[in-house]
Amino acid sequence: MLATFLIGLREGLEAALVVGILVAYLRRLGRSDVLPRMWAGVGLAILLALGIGAILTFGAYELTFTAQELIGGGLSLLAVAMVTWMIFWMQRAGRTMKATLEGGIDRALTSGGVWALVAIGFVSVAREGIETTLLLWSMVQSFGDAPSALLGALLGLVVAAVIGWLIARGAVKLDLRRFFAWTGGFLVIVAAGVLAYAFMDLQEAGALPGPFTAAAPIDAVTGGVAIGWAGFPFGWAFDVSATIAPGGPLASILQATVGFMPAMTWLQVIAWTLYLLIVGSLYIRGLRSRRPSTPRASAAPEDDTRASLSSQGAA
Repeated sequence: MLATFLIGLREGLEAALVVGILVAYLRRLGRSDVLPRMWAGVGLAILLALGIGAILTFGAYELTFTAQELIGGGLSLLAVAMVTWMIFWMQRAGRTMKATLEGGIDRALTSGGVWALVAIGFVSVAREGIETTLLLWSMVQSFGDAPSALLGALLGLVVAAVIGWLIARGAVKLDLRRFFAWTGGFLVIVAAGVLAYAFMDLQEAGALPGPFTAAAPIDAVTGGVAIGWAGFPFGWAFDVSATIAPGGPLASILQATVGFMPAMTWLQVIAWTLYLLIVGSLYIRGLRSRRPSTPRASAAPEDDTRASLSSQGAA
């Protein structure tokens, strides 16, 4: 629940800030009359995210086990790719996000088309919505406790909407640069866990070699799939199910936060480790390269957004 709460909070606050910029800019231009069009686009984006979630949840019941595992693994890989892209996009494009959004509004108002503003609202929220839906769906599939996971995500989204509204009204100040830096690091860890689970799905479906295929090394003593170094590379890396019960509270917490499972294959461990080493290193290097060197440059993109929204909300 905590993991999905933080994901909902992070992704929801991103969307809230984007919508806040758009609303504030339209009001500053004196064009509040076109706000319903933009809100229509936001509503369509939310409906799209909910529709995708419903299709993924209920559509899987009509599929065979192998098909479910293949689709689950593929969608988990897609979720990891989207989250990874979004993390680095925020690092790279955050400083110009406000200007880009306002430029889109200017072009939409110039063209005079109703659908142009609807599209602005839709595109601004759809990306976060689809990303959040895929990531939450992958996490629910991995540790199974759908009610708690969905409740955590819903609470995170509600809190994000409230915080975004308070920031826009100038009623609260939040160090968004620090917030997005820490939550971005958390998403890197979560994405590594989702990647590991995707590999398990694909191994269970037979798309990748593993303990469920003929490629699995067999322990000569037990007759089962080898564990540890004897199981490298297509067997089990470890199995501590006797100590940490699968599906238990500790296993659920570890799996939702760091992607740890009581039994993991070598391909899972390798994928998890490489993702953390490569993406984590690039993320930390990106944070360091954007660390302010002068007092003038200390305002981060999110801080600029906060100041803009606060001043416009106070006005």
